[in-house]
Amino acid sequence: MEAGIVGLPNVGKSTLFNALTCSKTAQAANYPFCTIEPNEGIVSVPDGRLARITKLIPTQKVVPAALKLVDIAGIVKGASEGQGLGNKFLSHIREVDAILQVVRCFIDEDVTHVAGQVDPTSDIETIETELMLADIQTLDLALPKAQRAAKSGDKEAKLRVSAIELCLAHLAKDQPLRGLKLPEAETKAVLSFGLMTAKPVLFVANVDENDLKGESPLVEKVRVFARKISAGVVPVCAKLEAEIAELEEPDRTEMLLSVGLAEPALAVLARETYRTLGLQSYFTAGEKEVRAWTVPIGATAPQAAGVIHSDFERGFIRAEIYNLPDLEQFGSEKELRAAGKLRVEGKHYIMQDGDICHFLFNV
Repeated sequence: MEAGIVGLPNVGKSTLFNALTCSKTAQAANYPFCTIEPNEGIVSVPDGRLARITKLIPTQKVVPAALKLVDIAGIVKGASEGQGLGNKFLSHIREVDAILQVVRCFIDEDVTHVAGQVDPTSDIETIETELMLADIQTLDLALPKAQRAAKSGDKEAKLRVSAIELCLAHLAKDQPLRGLKLPEAETKAVLSFGLMTAKPVLFVANVDENDLKGESPLVEKVRVFARKISAGVVPVCAKLEAEIAELEEPDRTEMLLSVGLAEPALAVLARETYRTLGLQSYFTAGEKEVRAWTVPIGATAPQAAGVIHSDFERGFIRAEIYNLPDLEQFGSEKELRAAGKLRVEGKHYIMQDGDICHFLFNV
């Protein structure tokens, strides 16, 4: 699962990406299209539960969950028609699972705005419009082919035609596809198109150093828009976060305290991105390693076991599961087992965020 960082040129996407992935490359130049190919990076998902587990289960190594980020070059008005490097960059968005849209919420005369003025609502609408137009183009091209196949009696093609027509009707109302609830079969029929407005979105309000909590009218505009589509908003000062990411741990802590932050805003952003992707973590804990494993919300116990190794899923017998509050109450797995707090779950168990597991399997 991966998220793509998108936005207009000069909103701070690459600065944010570099900070998130602790990249120490030179700052991007102050002009549009300085990112030519999408950069990719892996970012850890901060999780305080790992430290709480290792307090009671000492280990040699701690491995947090991670997610993949793609820094996609700036999109401008007309991108769907090839403006800027339009279609090239839009194709990169089709391949990600969620969108992080960076929105400029600061005034700086030294940083050019592609539209001439800072207006978060207008910026968001520009991106939304270009993505909707690109989705319409994709569906318009796919429809005739699907219709021809449907005439021969192909059931999948008939489903595809139905799904395409429903999507086009929704887009014709100037509404992104993430607000359209298709039946499961129709959803699968158009999955391969990589429709961009069907992807979940998280807005990143890039704020000034004097507005770290995102209380300015500019950020409020982003929140108003986000509420309309049930999306989240995370205020981040990309410039400050990039500086913090460059520091060693003691200096980082000191700088965070000096600006009144309990943790880097990037930690909040990583967790919110994880949530936006529909992911959750379960843990395995032992002397050699305490690790957070990533599974989609709703995954079964065998599916979760398969994340560790395909043999675990194929030969799944059962899972032994307990939770962190019980571990902290009883102090060890031995005491948990004695108190009957270590549950045995079968193939149909739906994993819960924060489960601590042992899997039994046989192949």
